[in-house]
Amino acid sequence: MKRHLSSLLLALTAALPSLACAQTELRAWNIHPDGYPVSQAMEAFAQNVERLTGGRYKVKVHSNGVLGDQPKAVQMLKQGDIDLAEFSLGPLAEAAPGTKVLTLPFLFRDAEHMFRQLDGKLGEQFVTKLKTAGYVVLGWYDGGARHFYCANKQIRQAGDFQGLRIRVQQSETAMEMVKLLGATPVALPYKEVQDALRSGRIDCAENNLPSYESAGHMGVAKHMYLSSHTVSPEALVISTAAWERMSDSDRNHFMTAGKQSAQTMRQLWKARVEQARVNAAKQGTEFAVMRDYGPMVAKMRSLHDKYFQDPVTRQELFTILSQ
Repeated sequence: MKRHLSSLLLALTAALPSLACAQTELRAWNIHPDGYPVSQAMEAFAQNVERLTGGRYKVKVHSNGVLGDQPKAVQMLKQGDIDLAEFSLGPLAEAAPGTKVLTLPFLFRDAEHMFRQLDGKLGEQFVTKLKTAGYVVLGWYDGGARHFYCANKQIRQAGDFQGLRIRVQQSETAMEMVKLLGATPVALPYKEVQDALRSGRIDCAENNLPSYESAGHMGVAKHMYLSSHTVSPEALVISTAAWERMSDSDRNHFMTAGKQSAQTMRQLWKARVEQARVNAAKQGTEFAVMRDYGPMVAKMRSLHDKYFQDPVTRQELFTILSQ
């Protein structure tokens, strides 16, 4: 009996190092290619998580949308098929309607204006709304200023949108915005946009400059209208299911790594925007700058009024617009 107990103790002792080094691997999704600011920031996040948790957690970043497009990934995260992701707020807001106000056109003037709000008390309110919907925000990334670009027409004023077919994200506010401009919104997966522009299924699309450049859209859509119609954040999120399995200490580590990655991304983003514009110009992109915001903003009146009807949203809008 004693010999049996001694053998058991020896076996358990030998197993302790491997038990102590047990590692939990988490899958992270993002739609952008390797080397893109989002992808770089997420890789930095993964490295910091592994360092801060002593190797107990490993985050595997799957870039370039290899696990599915963004609307699908939003659902995958909630269902537990992936654990972390970096989303633009349009599709994410469809799962968390309380955050749709952040996707309204002509809300934020620029990134500095946006992050003054999101890094403060107002941002905490939206973090709570997303957590209730199943997504814990680890960091606010820069979604950039979005512009319109077309294959065969240069937009120069608000009246030029009439009759165009414009690709938008699967987002209620984006679709409504395009309708109010007199155009037809077309919700297509991101990977189909280039072929759709080339084949004529759509006339235009809208996105930020680095996405326009890195996805190759500048090769088929040479006319860009610098409208900055939407300046909105993106979010690095972890599912509430994965979050609730963690200790308080590990949650702090993930939050620390998330905030650091957000700062990294914002710095990388500024440099990438400038480089993307230079590269696009070299490839023949013609830029038209929107000089008068009045006519465009006037067309958004009914969309903005709808959000002002809700008391909570109205207060959020007043807070943003008064800063």
